Formats: sequence, C-alpha cells, structure tokens
Amino acid sequence: MKAFLIEESVKKLEVVGKPVNRVDALDKVTGAAKYTADLYFPGMLYGKTLRSRYPHALIRGIKIGEAEKLPGVAVVLTAKDIPGEKRFGVVIKDQEVLVSSKARYLGDGLALVAAVTEEIAEEALKLIKIEYKPLPVVSSPLEALKEESPKIHEHGNLIKSYRVRKGDVNKGFSESDVVIERVYTTQFVDHAYMEPESAVAVPSHKGVVVYGSMQHPYSTRRVVASTLGLPLSKVRVIQTNLGGGFGGKDETASIICARAALLAVKANRPVKMVNTRSESMLESYKRHPYIMRYRVGVSEKGEIKAMEINLLADGGAYASTSPFVLWRSTVQATGPYEVPNVEISSKVVYTNNPYCGAMRGFGSPQVNFAVESIMDELAEEIGMDPIELRLKNAFKNGSETATGQVLNGHVVSIRQILRKARETSNWEGKRKLYKVQKGRLRRGIGIACCYRGVSLGAEGKDFAAAYVNVTEDGGVIVACGIAENGQGAKTVLSQIAAEALGVPVDYITFLGSDTSIVRDSGPTVASRGTIMGGGAVKEAAVKVRMKMAEVAAVILKTQPEKIIFKGGMVYDKENPEKHISFKELARRCYKKTINLSSIGWFRAPEIYWDEETGMGTAYFTWVYSANVAEVEVNLETGKVKVLRVYAFHDPGKVVNPKTAKSQVYGGVAMGIGYALLEDYKLEECIPKTLNLRSYRLIRAYEMPEVIPVFIENPDPVAPFGAKSLGEPATEVVAPAIVNAIYQATGVRIRSLPVTRDKILKGLKER
Repeated sequence: MKAFLIEESVKKLEVVGKPVNRVDALDKVTGAAKYTADLYFPGMLYGKTLRSRYPHALIRGIKIGEAEKLPGVAVVLTAKDIPGEKRFGVVIKDQEVLVSSKARYLGDGLALVAAVTEEIAEEALKLIKIEYKPLPVVSSPLEALKEESPKIHEHGNLIKSYRVRKGDVNKGFSESDVVIERVYTTQFVDHAYMEPESAVAVPSHKGVVVYGSMQHPYSTRRVVASTLGLPLSKVRVIQTNLGGGFGGKDETASIICARAALLAVKANRPVKMVNTRSESMLESYKRHPYIMRYRVGVSEKGEIKAMEINLLADGGAYASTSPFVLWRSTVQATGPYEVPNVEISSKVVYTNNPYCGAMRGFGSPQVNFAVESIMDELAEEIGMDPIELRLKNAFKNGSETATGQVLNGHVVSIRQILRKARETSNWEGKRKLYKVQKGRLRRGIGIACCYRGVSLGAEGKDFAAAYVNVTEDGGVIVACGIAENGQGAKTVLSQIAAEALGVPVDYITFLGSDTSIVRDSGPTVASRGTIMGGGAVKEAAVKVRMKMAEVAAVILKTQPEKIIFKGGMVYDKENPEKHISFKELARRCYKKTINLSSIGWFRAPEIYWDEETGMGTAYFTWVYSANVAEVEVNLETGKVKVLRVYAFHDPGKVVNPKTAKSQVYGGVAMGIGYALLEDYKLEECIPKTLNLRSYRLIRAYEMPEVIPVFIENPDPVAPFGAKSLGEPATEVVAPAIVNAIYQATGVRIRSLPVTRDKILKGLKER
C-alpha cells in the first residue's frame, strides 16, 4: 500500500497543469446557466425589505396594518415574528435579521413584505409606519475610540485588538541610521459584483429549501435554521450560479436567504427576493478602510532594524469577520521581510457606517499598500534601488516572521520572484529611462511584493470534505464542500480528481454545492478552495482508485502496487501490454459488488498561536508574489493610465494555466480600481455612491497589458503541490501603481484612491 501511494505522488502529471476549458463555460456563455433571479416556482411571491431611514436610531414602534390590507400582500413581518434566534454573527452575534429596537446603519432591515408582484411589495413598504428616535452618529474610527462618543453596542465601540511584540524596537531604532514615520489610509470599497444578492425559499412539510447566490451555503444554512428555529437537517441550501462574490456574499447572502425563508414559511408559498443595485450597495458589507501609522528604521546599508506599526480599522455597524480580517492584517503587516524588532498594535472599531467584512485580500491589500509604500520611501532616503532594498531584507528558507514563525517546509520564493521581476520587466533599463523625461506625459515603473498565509490559519480549524463515486459505466461523480464562486473551483477540482484516477477530465461530473450532498467544509474564502478542497477530492479519489487497483491486479495477474491508471487505461507497470480500460474495470468492480464511492477528508496541519503575545505559527504554509506596474501620468490633468502590469506569482503548482491567468487578470482589474478609482463615499454615515454611475469601476478599455508569470515550487502538503492564487492576484497591484506614479511625477500619495486632484495638489506643492 505504501509503495502504491509513493508511486502515485511522483508520477508525471497528465491532467494537472494543463489548460483545460472550464467545465461550466458552455452553459454560461450560451445563457443556459440559471441564476437565482431566473428561478420560478408555482404560486411564488416576491419579497422586499424595509430599511432604516437613519444610520443610528431607536425604534419606538412599527405599524404594519395598512400594508397588510393592501390587495396582493400575503404577509408582513417584523422582528417579533421571528420564531428562532433573532441575532447572528460569524464571530460575535451582534447583528439582527430584522432590527427590533435599534438601527445602527442605513442598511438595517426593519420589516419584510411578500406580495404577488414586486411592485405591490414595494408599495406596501411605503405604508409601514416607523416611529424613530434619531441618535448621534459615530462616523470615524478615531471618533469611535473617544470615551465620550456614543456607544453603538452595549459592550462599547471596540470590536477587537491585537498586539505583536518581538525583540526590542527601541534598541532597533537606536541602531538605525535612518528612521522615517508615515501615515497611510485606505477607503471603503464595495464588492460591486454583477449580480446583486438574491434568494428563493420554498417551504415544505419537512422544513424549507433555499436557493441562493451565496459563497458559503453552510453558513447560510446555519443562519436560516437558527432564524426559523429548525434543526439543520430541516434546512436544505442549494447554491445557484454565482454572478460574482469576491468575499461579499456570505453574511449578506445569509440575511436575504433567512428573510426569504421567514416569508416563505409564514406564507406557506415560495418567495423570491432580489436586491436592486442600490439596495445591495446600501446593505452589503465593504472592504475595511484603515488608518496605518508606520515607523521604520534601517541601517545605511539598507538592513531593516525595527518596525513600529499602529493599525486602526473601521468595522462599521457590526463585527462580521472584522476580528479575522484585522488578525491577518496584523500578522502580515511587516511584509515579506526579516525584521528583528517589531511592535504592532491593531484595533478595529464599530461606527455607524456600513459594516465591513470579507473582501478579496481579507486585510492584506491595506497593509501591503502601507508597507510597500514605505519600502520605496526608505529606498529613496538611503539612495538604494527599491528592488535591491527588498532583496536585502526579503525572507529566505529559515527566516523568522514578525510573529516568530520559522518559514520552513516549503520553498520561500520571494527572492526568486523579485529577481525574476527585475529581469522580466527590464526594471533597471526603464528606471533609468524614466528619470530623464520631458513634456506633460511622464512614465514611471514601480514594484510591490507580498507574502500571504494560505487558508484560514489560526483564524479557525481548517478542513474540507469531498465525495467521489465511480459509476458502473466508468463515469466519475464528484462533490465537494468547497463552493464554485466563479473562480473556477469546479474545473480545478475536476482536474485533481481526474489526475488521481488517471482519467480524462470529461469523465468527471462535478455536482453543484448542496448542503444535503456533502458535509460542511468551511467557507470558500482565504484562497483555500484548491488546497483544501483539492486535498479532500484527491484523498477520496485515491481511496476509490485503490479499491479498483485490487480488482485490476487480479484481472491482470499482478500486484496492486504495480497497477498504473493513466489516460483512461489501467495497466501493469512492468508489463504495459497487460491492460484494461477504466470503464471496463468499473463494470467488473460493479459486477463484484465493490463499493466505488468514498469520502475524502483533508485537514490542515496543526498550528500554534498565542494571542497574548502575538507570537506563533500563523499559517501552515505561505505563497509569494510581486507586481511591477508601468504608468503614464498627464501632468496637466492628473490622469493616470496604467500601461502594463507584470504579475509574478508562486502558487505552488498551477493546476490550470487558463483559470490561473483569469485569476490574475481579474485581480489586476480589481487592484487598479482600488488604487485609482473605487471609493464608497459617505457623509455622516450616509452613503453617496449607491449605483455604478457614481461608484467608479475600471472599464474594459482602461485595462492595461497584463503579463502573468508563474514561478512554481510545489508544496509537499498541498494536492499535487497546488496552493493558492485568488487573493494574491489583487493584493499588491495598488502599491505597485502608487510607487510607479511617484517615479513618474515625484508626488507621493499616501491615501487611496489616487485621484487626479491628489496628484495635481501634490504637483503644486512639490
């Protein structure tokens, strides 16, 4: 058995690493794919939510009588009609499905209506009378920390704080030849997915079935079940095709699914709820804005001696995943650099702004912007090339992180990536060329790099489950607790299953996410889909293959450990002429009543973390990336044009070059928006950008040339060496662009987004 597994692990890969077409591509491009809004059930009603008129107010009374009398209205509900738990939350149960006594931001729902048409439901909302007592708002995290500020929640305005202490920062600064201190800030960002949140709930005598656009069906099931007061077994959640998520369709999706389920059970009819764009942008959680103070000391030779970092994040009205987001920011705040003396203090607080939660990067884009900006500022202070400064301090195998983790067990490739970036981008030649420009159009080149902990890490126990069944005719059915959120998980996991079984990908049928098929595998976040889901799929497939190998060995008169599965054929390693097709072998196994199904279970290696000291093994493995950006800036208008982005990534092993490149293209687009355009504006907690006309996204014609470069160092823990790529693809695009803008203009922007006005102001002050 041991020899069999060794052979499996070292054989040449036949499917993994190949540019396979996405398994869901045809349905999507032909329009055959059904999204939640496309669903219809006989007798279906349409649900709507009444939201608060004030960002902070006591609810003195709700009168629904007139709304109930409107012809076509089936049911009107308020918080008192919720049969189960009224509160939910990923970490802290501080959020209500429907507010009972106090609204904390404008997205809070107060009442629900279900009617025979959407228009009647909207009319009914206008007939609901709410008695408010407006309260003072807390609009900034700095204000939230003040003792005299209003308390948004009974336990105060602090959601979570962390501290990291390593070495002696005072000693480190005293040994430094140059010490600089800077403050960097980032903005609220909306996920702006193409498809707003939606759900359809269908009641049954056993409970309820919910169809929805959500990233984590199991989280949704927990919220729906607790809200209805039902056991999990009575709630079935089926994920429909997702029109974009980027981390945004977890709690927000759970809310709309729970509300639809409440209405459906009460009315005993199917209910559909689909948010409009403005409802989505009002209610959904955002990427956290940060205020980041960095103090860094270096020697004249460029050796980092100390970093002192203070992070303050605006969590908005509810905690959501803020404690986890802040934790990742804290762990990765020093960047991929050896820093002997570190002091990090971080806090995330409540305000009456829209609440913040998971978004692609999950706390990394903010601190990467800060640390990669100050690295360039340090390089200029000591007269050193920015890449040279990074290479001088970058991690290598055996390096110790800010939290005391020794980086081993995988290839620490950040230096390899930086050298590749310098070579591929013609860094030295372009830096020299762009120093001697004239005229109104100026070009610049900039770099930023990062390291990222893979999967959940110390944020929680990490595991995934998968089911593999080989049918009598040799087809393969695969299901996994990891969800397809548009990132290509179905395709990548199909390739892993095909590789493990030695069959073509077209043998695989990958089932959609359904809480009744396979067990909970944690949220599909943190770039964990491939490594965790792939690990589970591979284990299940290998178990099935081992059963088939026993039968094949008898048929081919050899030993099981000598059986090879490849290209849909099964043969004796020492005598390839002795073979049988995979399909025929499956038929023979069924004839012998061999069970060709198995459950795979992949669990992340144990890690250690001490929250008191902020020290420990934060993640069991890491990935490394760098971006080089070239820009052109118009000195008369301040307009920035991104000309080119080189994206260097080590994801372990690239399972599918097509989907990997797609991740990079999408990540770069999102990173450009973060750097230059996207800004969810608020005035005294009231949103001013509730549509995609006022909320500026990058357009297709503004996309630059994107050059993905993959440096592969397979990880021994990961399935076929594959780790992660989804979030690294976007998290250092912004600082690379900002650093390039500085080289082009001499203007250092320390607050995102970089607008024309900021550049023109900087040029005037220069």
